[in-house]
Amino acid sequence: MAFVIRPLTEADWPLVKLIYQLGIDTGNATYETGAPEIDALKAKFLAQPQLVAEENGHVVGWTLLSAVSSRCVYGGVAETSIYIHPQFHGRGIGRALLSDLVSVSETLGFWTLQAQVFPENKASIALHERHGFRKVGYREKLGKRNGIWRDVILLERRSLVAGND
Repeated sequence: MAFVIRPLTEADWPLVKLIYQLGIDTGNATYETGAPEIDALKAKFLAQPQLVAEENGHVVGWTLLSAVSSRCVYGGVAETSIYIHPQFHGRGIGRALLSDLVSVSETLGFWTLQAQVFPENKASIALHERHGFRKVGYREKLGKRNGIWRDVILLERRSLVAGND
């Protein structure tokens, strides 16, 4: 059966957390070293858009946005998070999720999406670039993960619709 993209529901959070932890375990997805408890995980992300990929009744990937600032002038700027269960990599799930995320974010009025990606995560960089993100910066030794300094590539996508008035 093919996967479908749909809005995240309350029942999905345990699998969202599991998939997040699997991404964390790779060492190339985030500075986090462990997935937070579900309530803390929910608090990290904006209420909309929240999308999951489902196959055979199971969540196999997700994408959410987080605010880049609490200041109102940045209300249309958000950071992407996208995680796919490792058993489902290479099946186009990331492409479908990010495509829908971009579309829904524009409908909601977001004018800039950004992503911070470790340089070693070439698949994520390529995925974002295929969806109109461009590299706008290289942040050297931005933070430590497990005691090791990590660099980050900053990517940005400007809306073709929102924020152009």
